Amino acid sequence: MSSVGDDAETDTEATTRAGVVGASGFTGGELCRLLTAHPEFDLVQATSREYENKTVGSVHPNLRGVDLRFSDPTDLESVDTLFTATPHGVSMEHVDEFFEAADTVVDLSADFRLDTEEQYDEWYDGHVAPEYLEKAEYALPELNRENLTGAELIASGGCNATATMLGLKPLVDGGLIDSNDRVVVDVKVGSSEGGAGGGAASSHAERSGVVRPYAPTGHRHEAEIEQFLGLSTAFTVHAVDMVRGASATGHVFPGERVTKGDLWSAYRDAYEDEPFVRLVAGGGGVYRYPEPKAVAGTNYAEVGFELDPANGRIVVFSAIDNMMKGSAGQAVHAANVALGFEETAGLEFGGLHPVGAP
Repeated sequence: MSSVGDDAETDTEATTRAGVVGASGFTGGELCRLLTAHPEFDLVQATSREYENKTVGSVHPNLRGVDLRFSDPTDLESVDTLFTATPHGVSMEHVDEFFEAADTVVDLSADFRLDTEEQYDEWYDGHVAPEYLEKAEYALPELNRENLTGAELIASGGCNATATMLGLKPLVDGGLIDSNDRVVVDVKVGSSEGGAGGGAASSHAERSGVVRPYAPTGHRHEAEIEQFLGLSTAFTVHAVDMVRGASATGHVFPGERVTKGDLWSAYRDAYEDEPFVRLVAGGGGVYRYPEPKAVAGTNYAEVGFELDPANGRIVVFSAIDNMMKGSAGQAVHAANVALGFEETAGLEFGGLHPVGAP
C-alpha cells in the first residue's frame, strides 16, 4: 500500500496505487484511460486472462503510450484502490480476494448495487456473498454523495438506471411526483453496452440501422430505480445504431398538474451545484434537448424536460455516455468522493463538437 512520506520537506504528494481487473473490456479500457491521466492515481496493474503479457495499448489503441502490460487476474498486486470491470457474478465470487489486495474496491458490475439478497433472487440469479451488500455504497454521487465518504466497497450503477434516475430525481425530490403516479420510460442505447464480447446481436452487420427493442419488460435496472427513487416504471430499452450513449425519455403523468415554473425550480434545485449535470431544456439552436452525442467521452449528464399543456404530461429527457457517466466515469467520480480527492479530478474533459456518431 502507498503511504505519505514522513519527510515534512517534500513537496510531492503520494499517489494512490490503483489496479483494474477486467481491463481489456470497453469499460476496463475507459478506466485505464481515466486513471493514467488522474492526478491522484497511479495505475500499476491491469488484468486480462486473454491478453496476459500484451501491452494495454495493443487492445486499447488510444493508450498506446501507456507503459503497462496486462497481467493475470489471479496474481493481484497490493494496491490502495481496485476497480473491477468484470461480468456479473464474478466480483461476488472473488470479493474476498479483492479486499486482500486493496483497501477500497470499486465494482462496475451489478453485483453490489442492490440492498438485499431477496432483490438478487428476484432480479438476478441470487447472490453468493450477501454479507457484503450492507457494506456497499451506490456510486452515483448525485444520489448518494453523503454516504460515499470513506466507503470501502463502491458499486457503480447501471447505465440505463443512471440515465433514467438523473432525469426523474428532481421530480421526486421536488415533490412533483410520487409512487402512485404513472411513469413510462424508453431508453435508447449504443452497442458498447453489450461489452467487448457482446455476441452476434452487437456485430456491425446486425446492429447497423436498427432500432431494436431488446428488453420490452422486466429490465434488471428497474430494481435500482425503485430502490433509490421509490418509483415503479413501465420501462423499455431499445438497441440503436450508436456506439456510445444512453438516451432516456420519461413520460410522467403526475396526480396534480404542475407548471413550467415548478419544473425549472425542481431541476435547478437538484442540479445547480452538481459538477457533472448540464440542464438542457428546450433552448435555442440545434441541440435543444439532451443528446448522447454531446456528452460522448465525458462524465457529464444532460437533463431536460418539456410540459404537455394539453394533458399535464411531463416529458423528461436525459443523456449520458454509457461507458463514462454510466460506468467508468461514475466509478472514478465516486472514488474521488470516497477518498477525499477533488470530485472532478481526472474527469474534466468536456466533449467535442462536431463529432461523428458516438
